[in-house]
Amino acid sequence: MVERSTRYTVLVQLDNREMTTVSDGLRRTMIRLPEHLRKSLTWDRGMELADHKSVTVDTGLQVYFADPRSPGNGGTNENTNRLLRQYLPRVSAWRDSPG
Repeated sequence: MVERSTRYTVLVQLDNREMTTVSDGLRRTMIRLPEHLRKSLTWDRGMELADHKSVTVDTGLQVYFADPRSPGNGGTNENTNRLLRQYLPRVSAWRDSPG
């Protein structure tokens, strides 16, 4: 995750991409950060964050969604993901599975 205002980056290790796993991981990680580092999050339009309202209530983190067919909205996130993939090995089995 990359915080939109400060560009502060936080990695959250997840066992899968299911909604409850992602929401719980975000809560667990973001609640530990100082408030000035958890202002907002831009998410692509995946179902992994369908529970975004409860994440906002529990953490104070405002969640925004990228516009459909507008890849420019996720520029910081995509650039950060590209850099992470370049320097960090894959650690999760679900990424290597088909589908």
